[in-house]
Amino acid sequence: QVQVSESGGGLVQAGGSLRLSCVASGPSFSDYIMDWFRQAPGKEREYVARISKDGQGTHYASSVEGRFTISRDNARNTVFLQMNSLQPEDTAVYYCTPYPHRSWGQGTQVTVSS
Repeated sequence: QVQVSESGGGLVQAGGSLRLSCVASGPSFSDYIMDWFRQAPGKEREYVARISKDGQGTHYASSVEGRFTISRDNARNTVFLQMNSLQPEDTAVYYCTPYPHRSWGQGTQVTVSS
């Protein structure tokens, strides 16, 4: 089973950018579709973005499309989330997870101040 560890979160002003990283350990990382989710305080965890096994296909939630970019480097077992034009409503703990065999790390906190 793939295990994941997220990093790169922090505090940023509205309009700023952050790049999240997720390193996966375990066999055959390139065999997994990878997703990013987020969970804001008091809200359910929500889907953010998905990337195909080879990185050629991506999909985004409507709330982040055009601002966020998901990518991966299979040689480094890493998936990225570039977040631009951040808004206070993007404040959440961000998680990466393989699909469909979910595993969850601790997440990384992103806080956007207005």
